[in-house]
Amino acid sequence: MTVASQSAPRSAAGPATAASGTTASRRAAKVPRGRRSPVRRRSTPLTIVMLAVLAYFLLPLFWLAVASTKSTQDLFNSFGLWFSHSPRLAANIRQTLTYDDGVFLHWLLNTVLYSVGSALGAALLATAAGYGFAKYRFRGNSTAFNLVLGAIMIPSTALAIPTYLLFAKVGLVNTPWAIVLPSLVSPFGLYLMRVYAADAVPDSLLEAARIDGAGELRIFVRIALRLLAPGLVTVVLFTLVATWNNYFLPLIMLNDPKLYPVTVGLSSWAAQAQNGGAGASSDMLALVVTGSLISVIPLVAAFLMLQRYWQSGLAAGGVKQ
Repeated sequence: MTVASQSAPRSAAGPATAASGTTASRRAAKVPRGRRSPVRRRSTPLTIVMLAVLAYFLLPLFWLAVASTKSTQDLFNSFGLWFSHSPRLAANIRQTLTYDDGVFLHWLLNTVLYSVGSALGAALLATAAGYGFAKYRFRGNSTAFNLVLGAIMIPSTALAIPTYLLFAKVGLVNTPWAIVLPSLVSPFGLYLMRVYAADAVPDSLLEAARIDGAGELRIFVRIALRLLAPGLVTVVLFTLVATWNNYFLPLIMLNDPKLYPVTVGLSSWAAQAQNGGAGASSDMLALVVTGSLISVIPLVAAFLMLQRYWQSGLAAGGVKQ
């Protein structure tokens, strides 16, 4: 009996210890698996596709930077994707900025005024309209928003001639307003801000502000506009790029060379270089290329400075909270 009583606890403790050891080993095995970093999978075809896309976007910019260091003769006699033996970037920039009494600087200033004014105005209008569509319920809300979506499908070039005829009736042709006013309407910006405002501005916060006695305009300016700032910056960048690169609308709206933006001005220089018109120099084509490089630099700087704002705006607008 003594031997049996002593051996029984040992045999009973054995399975319990084994069971607890097995459970502990399972838990220990599970912890490292959960803490392991995700395995990075490499796909050779995907890498090749991404490199091709990267080259597609960067090669034109690289060619522009290389061509800006060449004379007109070197543009045709040297390899296009590499520098010539006698680079002259500084001379090209100096000639571009001083040619024809510095008209390029005047074009660049016009472009900045048109683009910044249009971008800020379009962003504010799109933000206010998108906020209204997202946070207010009124008769015809869905129908009006569907019309906005339909307007996105209409190309801007199809509206250029009707816009010109309309502005000619009111005497706004050949004025800066002929460029700024059409650019204030941004259907894509309105759609983007409507989607973004639906999640970025909580309804409970608006109700709390109304209970405290705040008016609708004050709520929009003091509360909603701050929450919509990343989306607003995104619309500013998109409109800025669209107005900066706009060519067809200024071409038909403006007759005075002093009102030209950079796109139309450089096009007139290119026409002089091809036709050999009055005032054309032997390095006119090099000036066109250098002017194109200078006109790209402000856009690149704007994207780099505002990158974190518009990336967070696009990300937050696509995730429901």
